[in-house]
Amino acid sequence: MKRSGPLYTLLAGLALGLFVLSLNATTGEGTSSYGEAPAATASPAPSTSPSGSGSASPSAEPSASPSKASPTRTARAKTSYAGRTDDDSSAISISIRGDKAIAYFCDGRTKESWLKGNVEDDGEMKLSGKHGAKLDGRLTGDRVRGTTTIEKRPYGFTAKKAVKPSGLYRATTEVRGAEIDGGWIVLPDGRQVGIVRRDDKPSAAPPIDPDSGAVTVDGDSLTARPVVP
Repeated sequence: MKRSGPLYTLLAGLALGLFVLSLNATTGEGTSSYGEAPAATASPAPSTSPSGSGSASPSAEPSASPSKASPTRTARAKTSYAGRTDDDSSAISISIRGDKAIAYFCDGRTKESWLKGNVEDDGEMKLSGKHGAKLDGRLTGDRVRGTTTIEKRPYGFTAKKAVKPSGLYRATTEVRGAEIDGGWIVLPDGRQVGIVRRDDKPSAAPPIDPDSGAVTVDGDSLTARPVVP
């Protein structure tokens, strides 16, 4: 019986050793709470809803506002106006189409001027020509009222709406080496006022056929045509 004592002691020691080994196996492999944190993984960016219901990204630029259409000028059909100056010394005719105008001042002898420019939506017009010639007028209803300045002299005028064959006509050509440039104003009462220049030398113009524009200059047949801006 005395020999069993060491055996029990040995078994007890083995059991204790096994217990300690078992305890180390259980707790020795765990991660310490003071160890390095695991590497952070990037979270996926929030996807945009295909239907567009998601909120817009803060960096998105606002869409450009629609551009405003530029205002358009008044559309005017081709119309002619003809009349006399207030002192009855000369005639004047104005041809207008859209926002453009051409005017012709003529005394029927030696003084004339062609002018051109724009017509505003309210009918105001400022035309200009050679040698400082100018015309300031306004279209109101069926007439143009204004002042034209030729050779530094102002002429007030009123030009009423012209019904064909009344209106403004012009013919330019070359006859036997001479440059021909003629202008005619056919007034509402049928009277004609015009000048023909031969190599820039002015003289009274022969009458034209208002229906066809036919005219004979120095024995040659020409055709004067309505002036259109």
